[in-house]
Amino acid sequence: MTEVTLSKVVKRYGSHQAVHGIDLEIKDGEFVVLVGPSGCGKSTTLRMIAGLEDISDGDVSIGGRVVNELPPRERNISMVFQNYALYPHMSVRENLGFSLKIANRSEQEIAKAVDEAAAILGLDELMDRKPAALSGGQRQRVAMGRAIVRQPDVFLFDEPLSNLDAKLRTQMRVEIKKLHQKVGNTIVYVTHDQVEAMTLADRIVLMRDGRIVQVGTPLELFNTPVDTFVATFIGSPPMNLLDGVVTDNGTVRLGDGQELPLPASAQGGVRPGQDVKYGFRADNLNPIGHGVSEEGDAAQIELTVDLSEPLGTETLLFATLAGIEIQCKMLNPRPVSAGETMRCRLAPEKAHIFDARTTKVIRSN
Repeated sequence: MTEVTLSKVVKRYGSHQAVHGIDLEIKDGEFVVLVGPSGCGKSTTLRMIAGLEDISDGDVSIGGRVVNELPPRERNISMVFQNYALYPHMSVRENLGFSLKIANRSEQEIAKAVDEAAAILGLDELMDRKPAALSGGQRQRVAMGRAIVRQPDVFLFDEPLSNLDAKLRTQMRVEIKKLHQKVGNTIVYVTHDQVEAMTLADRIVLMRDGRIVQVGTPLELFNTPVDTFVATFIGSPPMNLLDGVVTDNGTVRLGDGQELPLPASAQGGVRPGQDVKYGFRADNLNPIGHGVSEEGDAAQIELTVDLSEPLGTETLLFATLAGIEIQCKMLNPRPVSAGETMRCRLAPEKAHIFDARTTKVIRSN
């Protein structure tokens, strides 16, 4: 069993504290993604797991063994970087087997491990090529193959797709997911891209300013964000947030005087006069008449479209509500012109209420 456990882990650089006593348990065989904005401490945390950064305080355990003082080579981990780090003068076959060669493994053992990794990643036809003759996606697959041949307990990925174009990133996400399904090892993956996090992770660890903000499955972070940071970081487009005040009659009054119904999830947790942020996703505000009925208890909002982005099966509409730019989605779309007025249906049961002062989500007790 290869679990990775971080217990009150701290990293300091002189007087600057980059990681603030984080606790995290990663299960055997789990695919965990550390995600967050630049400078949040995610790569530093990964490098402490790898042994590439010293730990200022706390413990890192791999497979039940505290590894704080162990060098990287004794932790039985393999790391894949964003720059591939392939040897340009070696063929793909030689790159794949190099780590085993310097470990004095037999030629037969090296050939077997290299062939197995090549089969997993579809590299068989590239084995005699040099890195210069490979595409970016092929180089990244070779870098992954080099990690596989060592048969590590844990794979560590440090923003491995950031140098690829959008199409290749999508393809490589699929490759990495397939790799995890085939080998079943524990994977800790760092990215700043929330789409990568949502599509790859069994669980997401969202970090900010050296602290963990929320841990959960992709859908847990998407559907039940703990604060406005999570709400706007996870999901594309980000959640709409409107400033408002709770009224005596169970609504939130916006800055323009318009009132929106409180979701049932928050009704027992707010008080009249409380300043809040009313959050809802673009998916939950839709123009009426485009596969969306006006019947039912949903709130109706009239919007004037500022901009439209056709996406094929749907169109993303930009508008201004109570002085704040919001986004909504038109299902069964048609061409929409700037300045067009549309009535939209809001699903209040999908809305979230956040305290304006603390930014924390408000839920009924």
